[in-house]
Amino acid sequence: MQHNPIIVAPATALGGAIAVLRMSGEGSVALCDRIFKGRKPLVEAKSHTIHYGTICDDERVVDDVVVAIFRAPHSYTGEESVEISIHGSRYIAQEVIRLLCEQGAQMAMAGEFSQRALAAGRIDLSQAEAVADLIASDSRAAHAVAATQMRGGYSEILEGLRDKLLNITTLLELELDFSEEDVEFADRAKLRSMLEKTDSAVVRLMESFKVGNAIREGVAVAIVGRPNVGKSTLLNRLVGDDRAMVSDIAGTTRDTIEESVVIDDIRFRFVDTAGLHDTDDRLEQMGIERTERAMRQAQIVLYMMEPSQVEFELPTLGSEQTLLLVVNKIDTSSERSVEGAIYISAREGEGIDELRNALRSTVDTEGLYRGEVVVSNMRHFEALSRAHSALTAAVSALDMGVSEELLAEDIRSAITALAEITGRITSDDILKNVFANFCIGK
Repeated sequence: MQHNPIIVAPATALGGAIAVLRMSGEGSVALCDRIFKGRKPLVEAKSHTIHYGTICDDERVVDDVVVAIFRAPHSYTGEESVEISIHGSRYIAQEVIRLLCEQGAQMAMAGEFSQRALAAGRIDLSQAEAVADLIASDSRAAHAVAATQMRGGYSEILEGLRDKLLNITTLLELELDFSEEDVEFADRAKLRSMLEKTDSAVVRLMESFKVGNAIREGVAVAIVGRPNVGKSTLLNRLVGDDRAMVSDIAGTTRDTIEESVVIDDIRFRFVDTAGLHDTDDRLEQMGIERTERAMRQAQIVLYMMEPSQVEFELPTLGSEQTLLLVVNKIDTSSERSVEGAIYISAREGEGIDELRNALRSTVDTEGLYRGEVVVSNMRHFEALSRAHSALTAAVSALDMGVSEELLAEDIRSAITALAEITGRITSDDILKNVFANFCIGK
């Protein structure tokens, strides 16, 4: 972390009332001093203080600013850092950045501030990913998942599991060192119990991915049914806009249309699909194939019908999918013969609140708001899956009485998989993929 170049970038969106420019690197304060005029030099200021003054280009005043000073190691990056609050004009931001770069700073790359925080040990890799998730969160639930991860709750659990496995391998390696004396440092019954408990904790984290990924990406809901049952009208009602074309002509929707809506802290991704029916029309057949694909990929399948539709064949779903029956057009009929169905009028808005409540009830988020850890990142899920496989192999090896060396190798594979999540063991490719989608100022 020593002798990193000084980097600068906007930390907020430009064009508003106020914007913040961020600098990091040894010498940031002295560099800022060269274009800042205040009551006293910034280099004389203590950490975590703010100072009013002006940014000047020679004698020309560019803007009145407030500068915040952060001395190493007490900053986000662990380096000496400066944050300059300016008026939100793009021109002002460009001018201030130009002046800073003329004095020796250079523009930051995407995620470079967080990469420096990672390198300085201020955060681990999972916390860095949580920073990006927190910025992108668009619902209370997504915010709760990212906030818990960013504050280190997830990392603490992973480090605890890793420490237990390290203790096990230490005992097994001691046995290898004293193999000629035939000494057993690790009681095999206790060892098996420890491995099973650790594996159970890993499996619980893996199982939380179903909820976590849905919250992060949005719960996929496929709206399906026969042509002209009101699927597009329902989508428009839920979205609050004329997103889908509506017509009395059956088969108007030929392709899938997707829109997102936040319902009581959870984002749902609704997919309006082509009507299910027998047809020789190749274009309609393609639409129906996409409908079937949308059903397979959805977490919730919302099957719509009309009150007059007394005969219907429900789609076959996977064990992890939820089916909601919805009878539409109740404004035209008083028929209520479908057991367990939600009765609505998409055109008039009747029953829509009940439908929203039914959708929301499919996602259990109570644990999120109590600070429980939920896995939402596919990279983490894949690493946990590898850890689970290695621990399962270790238990089997223990039962078969294999050598301590082979048993320790399985456990080390699990340790490596867990360490990849927090970045204790990582590669340049992983870091590149993680930080590629970060914003420049973070």
